[in-house]
Amino acid sequence: MTKVYLDNAATTPVLPEVLEAMLPYLREAYGNPQSIHDWGDEVREGIEEARGRVAALIGASPEEILFTSSGTESNNMAIKGLAMAQQSKGKHVVVSAIEHFSVLHSARTLEKAGFELTLVPVDKHGLVHPGEVARSLRPDTVLVSIMWANTEVGTIQPMAEIARVVKESGAVFHTDAVAAAGNIPVDVGQTGVDALSLAANQFYGPKGAGALCVKRGIRILPLLDGGVQEGGRRPGTENVPGIVGLGKAAEMAKMGMPSRMKHLTALRDRLIDGLPSRIDHMMLTGHRTQRLPGSASFCIEFIEGESMLMLLNQKGIAASSGSACTSRALKASHVLTAMGIPVELSHGSLLFTFGIANAESDADHVLESLPPIVERLRKMSPLYDKFLKQERGGK
Repeated sequence: MTKVYLDNAATTPVLPEVLEAMLPYLREAYGNPQSIHDWGDEVREGIEEARGRVAALIGASPEEILFTSSGTESNNMAIKGLAMAQQSKGKHVVVSAIEHFSVLHSARTLEKAGFELTLVPVDKHGLVHPGEVARSLRPDTVLVSIMWANTEVGTIQPMAEIARVVKESGAVFHTDAVAAAGNIPVDVGQTGVDALSLAANQFYGPKGAGALCVKRGIRILPLLDGGVQEGGRRPGTENVPGIVGLGKAAEMAKMGMPSRMKHLTALRDRLIDGLPSRIDHMMLTGHRTQRLPGSASFCIEFIEGESMLMLLNQKGIAASSGSACTSRALKASHVLTAMGIPVELSHGSLLFTFGIANAESDADHVLESLPPIVERLRKMSPLYDKFLKQERGGK
């Protein structure tokens, strides 16, 4: 059976070059980087080399990079740590309605600590308009967090314009760039972002390795109490193999980004252009062109996304319905509902995310496999049966 992995938004496979870079730090280079001897020096040098590579990927300085365990930890540290560090100036926080739960839930936690929260709406394409951000700002706004790109629908936000609005207000600006960094050009210096979260497993690095960029001069409080690691801002013995793997993946992403983007955009568009002509009553979600290169997301009427996923899996195709953090929850996606998509339609969401190892034949396998699956499920759908009866009755 043909096996096609199209769930790269959930995680990407580790590249052989990344694994090769990590292996010495799982074998002979096992020292603690805080130790003052040769074993520690060797490992510490590996961490600092990785720090430089991650900084180069996003246009930052090495000293602005803090290593974490994941994008989720980075977002938690950013939202809570940045807001708490600025609370003498105010206690108002602004985030968009389509943020990852690690941002939304962190902001809700701040509410319990006495902060006020404003959710910025999005349009039908999932775009955050700078004017909406401006309207949400107040004199006591201390932190704004808008994701760079949405994992679920692929929409890329106008970051420079949003950053300009935020910086004029004097608030700190954070972005969850987990879906963007390593996949599209990201530059904190050019856009004016104060803090940025990323994760290795989104661009062919290992799981369990992430980073938070905090620009010089921006105060942040640590989430954890402990030792002196990461300048005392993220204590705990470092995950050296993961950090080194993150650094190598960042280096490869920076070098290969133009060719990767061209390849993935062609595969994405093959589905976006091909599926609607083969399946009726389906819609593209997210912006048509201002979207991540490998992301093709849809809503299909009258059937459930989970049912499609199971039948696609029987055809050897891995995809997802909604975000990786909600696909097992059997709930309507907060991203899709924020975009104004009806709850019943959002249950039929389907997301295909291509990776650099995919080929045209993989897209063609979906084009051939999905229409019969939809037809099969609709034959069992009472909603579709009701729709057909109403349609016939109206003629």
